[in-house]
Amino acid sequence: MEIAKPLSLTELQRYVEWLESDRGFDQQTILDKCLLLGEEVGELFKAVRKSSGLAVDSASESHEVATELADILIFLASIANRAGIDLDQALRDKEAVNLTRTWEPS
Repeated sequence: MEIAKPLSLTELQRYVEWLESDRGFDQQTILDKCLLLGEEVGELFKAVRKSSGLAVDSASESHEVATELADILIFLASIANRAGIDLDQALRDKEAVNLTRTWEPS
């Protein structure tokens, strides 16, 4: 299935559910997904280092920042699906709390 249009968070979660089933990843646990997310965050850091001009081991595989962010987004949706969390509603709920907070410069 190709993504033909921008997705809402709800549509993204449905798409990730479909792709995991299609690719045989639907039996992985929430713990599996959290550990894999951790690996992807490390890959994002390496991609940011590379794109910022910092030294990266030439023998190690590194990817682009956009690619790693997409991987992280997929894993976040996957974890939310396993936990029964609607990311759209979670974001709205969190922002409602944030609006009541006072932000001061450090």
